[in-house]
Amino acid sequence: MVHDGSAVVYTLDLCGTLVSVFGISQASQASHPLDFQEVDMHQYLELCRRIVDEGVWIENERTGKRCLTIINADLSYDVGGNKFPIITTRKSYWKAAIAELLGYLRGYGSAAEFRKLGTKSWDANANLNTSWLSNPARKGEDDMGRVYGVQGRRWLKPDGKSVDQLRKIVINLAKGLDDRGEIMTFYNPGEFDLGCLRPCMHTHNFSLMSDTLYLTSYQRSCDVPLGLNFNQIQVFTLLALIAQITGKTAGQAYHKIVNAHIYEDQLDLMKSVQLKREPFESPELKINPSIKSLEDVETWVTLDDFEVVGYQHHDPIAYPFSV
Repeated sequence: MVHDGSAVVYTLDLCGTLVSVFGISQASQASHPLDFQEVDMHQYLELCRRIVDEGVWIENERTGKRCLTIINADLSYDVGGNKFPIITTRKSYWKAAIAELLGYLRGYGSAAEFRKLGTKSWDANANLNTSWLSNPARKGEDDMGRVYGVQGRRWLKPDGKSVDQLRKIVINLAKGLDDRGEIMTFYNPGEFDLGCLRPCMHTHNFSLMSDTLYLTSYQRSCDVPLGLNFNQIQVFTLLALIAQITGKTAGQAYHKIVNAHIYEDQLDLMKSVQLKREPFESPELKINPSIKSLEDVETWVTLDDFEVVGYQHHDPIAYPFSV
C-alpha cells in the first residue's frame, strides 16, 4: 500500500527509477544488463510501479491509515522450474513464511503453536488486536480463534461435525483424481466473529492435468511491501509440498490478488530505498524428499526440512506493520 497526496510527483520519480531497473532505455540497457526472463522479481517491481502509477487513496478503517490501492493483480510462479519467488531487493525471512504455512496445514489456532514452529507472525493479531481482545469468543492469551488453518482442517457443518478440506484434497490427488473442486478455503463469513482476523489469502484451488499439479490461490487483500512476499513464498511452497506428498509433478502456481496496497507509512521506504535497488536472480527451494505424506507434515516436519539455495539479497528494510 502506498499513499501520498503528490502521487504524480512520486509516479515520475518511481517511473524514472524503474526505467533504469527494467532496462527500457539504451543507457539503462548498458548499465543494467540483467535478463528479467531469469528473475522473478520483475513481477513484484511491476506491481509496485502500478500501485504508484494507478493507485487510489483509500482510508482503512481497521488500521486508521490511508492506503494507495489498486484492484486486481495477477502473479505466477514457476514451481516446476524451482524459481523460488523470494524478494531480493531486501532481505526476506522465508523461514517465518514457511513456518506459518506449516501451522496452517496443521490447523493450528494459537500463536504459541506458531512460535514453536518458528514464527511470531500471529503474536500481534492474537494479543494486540483491540477488537479481538474484547471479543467474548477469545479463549485467552495467544488464541487466534477459528481462522485460516482451523477452517482448512476443521470447517464446522450444521450438524456439529467437521470437514477436513485438506485431507480430502490430498487423498484425491494421490489417487490421480481431480473433481474440479479440489479447494481449500479459509473464508467462512459465518464465523468471522469467532476469529482475530479475516483471512487475506483465503482460497487455494488445485488442478491436476495428467501428472502435473497446478495451484490457483486467491487473496482478497495484500500489504505489498511487507506481506506480499510471505504470500508468494507460501503459494510456491504449498504447491511444491502438496505435489511431493501426492506423487505429482509441480507445475505453475497462479496468485490472484484483489486489493493490493501500500500503507502511507511505508511509502517513503518503498520509494527511496527498495525501488532503487537492482534485483538478483531467483534462488531454489529444496524440500526434504523424506516428506511423503500429510501425516509427515502433521507430525515431524520442521523448518530444518527446507533450504533456500543461492539466495542473494540487499539489506533488510524495516517496513511498519499495521495491526
